[in-house]
Amino acid sequence: MNSNGARSNSAALRLHPNELDRRRIERALERRKRYRYVTPEVHASEDGYVIRSSCCSRNIDREGGIIDIAKLEFRGDRHCWWLYHKDHEIGHWIMHGEYQSLPQILDLLNQDPDRRFWQ
Repeated sequence: MNSNGARSNSAALRLHPNELDRRRIERALERRKRYRYVTPEVHASEDGYVIRSSCCSRNIDREGGIIDIAKLEFRGDRHCWWLYHKDHEIGHWIMHGEYQSLPQILDLLNQDPDRRFWQ
């Protein structure tokens, strides 16, 4: 909101995060191949979403705590999505790729052939 109480143009034009797509991501993750016995959390973040889940493999967190799985960022200037995975050793998000649609990302997250996300 600006000083007049009106929404700023950047806030009015922001498409993500939104509740509809957040729930869409949650539902899609129910079809993943790995770690089906945990319930991932999808949180809104600036221009997108962060997926977090319990670390059942104990590869990242020996205590089985909540870890970052993926970050999805909508790039309105490029009309695409950027997908990141977390490098847990250095504690930073690493860009995994650029995708034209959310369903492309959800398919990749559900398959995760290289075990980049669900470790």
